[in-house]
Amino acid sequence: MEDRMEERLKWFNEARFGMFIHWGLYAIPGRGEWVMYVERIPKEEYALLARKFVPKKFNASEWVRLAKEAGMKYIVLTTRHHDGFCLFDSAVSDFTSVKTAAKRDFVKEYVEACRKEGMRIGFYYSLLDWRFPGYFEGPEKNPGSFEAMVKQAHEQVRELLTNYGKIDILWFDGGWIPGIEDIVKSWRSEELIAMVRKLQPDIIINNRSGLPGDFDTPEQHVTASQPGRCWESCMTIGDSCGWGYIKNNPNMKTVAQLIQYLVSAAAGEGNYLLNVGPRPDGTIQPEFVQRLKAIGKWMKANGESIYGSQRCAFGGGMIGITTAKGNTAYLHVFRWPGEQACIAGVKNKVLSARILATGKKAKVEQTQNGRVFIKDLPENPPDPYDTVIALELDGKPEALSYERIPL
Repeated sequence: MEDRMEERLKWFNEARFGMFIHWGLYAIPGRGEWVMYVERIPKEEYALLARKFVPKKFNASEWVRLAKEAGMKYIVLTTRHHDGFCLFDSAVSDFTSVKTAAKRDFVKEYVEACRKEGMRIGFYYSLLDWRFPGYFEGPEKNPGSFEAMVKQAHEQVRELLTNYGKIDILWFDGGWIPGIEDIVKSWRSEELIAMVRKLQPDIIINNRSGLPGDFDTPEQHVTASQPGRCWESCMTIGDSCGWGYIKNNPNMKTVAQLIQYLVSAAAGEGNYLLNVGPRPDGTIQPEFVQRLKAIGKWMKANGESIYGSQRCAFGGGMIGITTAKGNTAYLHVFRWPGEQACIAGVKNKVLSARILATGKKAKVEQTQNGRVFIKDLPENPPDPYDTVIALELDGKPEALSYERIPL
């Protein structure tokens, strides 16, 4: 059983970088995907947005090619968010892109584009649906409505995992229920997961159905799980309140910040799922495209230090952080020190050092107390965001402890 799980998760542990896509009717008002709930929009009024949702410029292949250019290895698309609107054809709902003005199965187009480009396929699915009064009133006050919502979730998950071929990730969300602690019982999560495993034996499932699943999902922060447990940090490029399209959002993370988050995830043997919220017409805004392409350029030169990364026993000191792979430690220098760099706590013998992107060798000097000096470096940083120095060691990285040892 353990071997089977390890085999299923192998590609995920290699991938390290993926794209999250939040897209639906909420792109039209352009105030984020929670607009229906936060602004108390009645379901009948919200449903009118479906008449306007005719994204003429939607091209799934462009989305997938952008993810590929960014160095991403998988994509997770919101097949249905908390508003209940499906981007796929569903036999148990009329509130879908197929049965309204768009008359298109966007999930189908997305899956086909991913397969064509060799991109791993993820489905996000929200269990809750704000259109059901029973969600707010609870199973005791309105059992009929609540059970109808649960039944819809089970049926739609079945449809998603039956109608689109092999799917790599099922990304649940929306498991919380007002006033209910035992969400596993309420959603019948064990029954749901058993069905998922039966339909898609190789699928990877996150931890948001109330059950542990295969991986943890820290949101808007990079926090590593315990060694041996898979995890993935999801994050927006803009403000944390908006995963879906926001018309005017001046607070965008810089390329340097995004690369540092990616590296931090890789340093903890985790993945980084970076979100885009496409516009109502289906295009991705230039601010996102520019950042993703810049990350892709950096990944092309430095991806070796990210894909399949392992934890490094010693850190990057004051200048950055470290990742590792086998007998190689990768020093990610975020704050370039000039012609000489120093890290401490290295128990290994450092055999050589080179700038990963260029292959240019650097001189290494090492002291008995674990200090490593990397010399003959350029005065200015070779990379504007993160220059990676590959350190070849005499074995897997080991740390030297300085506990209770004076300077």
